Amino acid sequence: MARLTGSVSTVMVAGPLAPFADAYEAELRDRGYAPWTIVNQQRQVARLSGWLEAGGLTVAALSGERLEQFCDARSAGGSGASCSRQGLIALLDVLRGLGVIELESPAGVDSKDEQLLASFGDYLLGERGLTAGTALAYAGYARRFLGGLSGDGELSQVTAGEVTAAVLRESVAVSAASAQYFVAALRSFLRFCFVEGLVAADLSAAALAVTGRRRSSLPMGISRTDATALLAGCDRRRAIGRRDYAVIITLLRLGLRAGEAAGLTLDDVDWRAGEIVVHGKGRREDRLPLPADVGEAIAGYLQRGRPESRRRELFLRARAPIGALGRGGVSAIVRRACARAGMPGIGAHRLRHTVACEMVSVGVALPAIGQVLRHRSLQTTANYARVDLGRLRLLARPWPEGAGR
Repeated sequence: MARLTGSVSTVMVAGPLAPFADAYEAELRDRGYAPWTIVNQQRQVARLSGWLEAGGLTVAALSGERLEQFCDARSAGGSGASCSRQGLIALLDVLRGLGVIELESPAGVDSKDEQLLASFGDYLLGERGLTAGTALAYAGYARRFLGGLSGDGELSQVTAGEVTAAVLRESVAVSAASAQYFVAALRSFLRFCFVEGLVAADLSAAALAVTGRRRSSLPMGISRTDATALLAGCDRRRAIGRRDYAVIITLLRLGLRAGEAAGLTLDDVDWRAGEIVVHGKGRREDRLPLPADVGEAIAGYLQRGRPESRRRELFLRARAPIGALGRGGVSAIVRRACARAGMPGIGAHRLRHTVACEMVSVGVALPAIGQVLRHRSLQTTANYARVDLGRLRLLARPWPEGAGR
């Protein structure tokens, strides 16, 4: 029987889970749970251990499905207490880390199509160097293609006509931009299938290009006044405010994408050299100068805001379970800052546009802007030239005198 001493009470864990109580407590502490929350989670594990023992089950029998059975039994028993599934997931993570239970396969992964899509995703990440979000989107489009195949749906029997038909169905159902994205994903999937020998010929050319005019708009930054308001709205007297301030000023000064900011680690900041390593698209790594104000904001967050954790990600969630902030978390920080500043909500990418627009306004050359934004093509950077309306007016020819109105 394991005895766990907390600041609130003492929890006794008996039964099959007793040998793992200390490791579980350490995991909860590492995830940033408060002492009283840890005690409550330990009480839940003690009840789970008793439930396993009463059913003649061992720890090896634990799984996500088994935990759902435990929660259902608690509800049916009329205890009135709900299960903390986050705490139970943490327990499974501990047991997997110790090798007591095996890693569960995701739902549906046993089907042939899902196994194929999992391999496709690994190919996109490992061979193509795509980001996790893009790989997930491509796999989703490939799943849609497989689901629309006629007959028995055998991939080896797919024809060029079926590929073209899939593109036509997509083009009438979504916008031109979405259909073009579908074509890009489908071509990649078909090339993968050909390389793997799943189809006799490379059918990617049968995924015909989708034409259509995309909505053309000027790159949209925010004003310097609005940028100052976003930063001023972060309460730097609080830990979460110091984190939000560090995230926003990093976006505003370095022009990072949300995923790039979320992907920063403690090891990426070279304090002695005054540089920071940014991990971009396609496994690209760039070493950028670390502006003094960004360095001060990050240092303030690390010293008086970042939760204690063994995780190496630079920006962490402020509440338990402590983990990586993630791309969505970065975007949420920007949206909350907009609400505090009384501004319409914008995405994190607008701050990247802001960096580019400011450089254009002071006459920075496009190649230099492309280096800062880490664009692969100067054509992408050239889009920002359109915001320099003053120079564009010099290109406009004068209106002919005496021309009819």
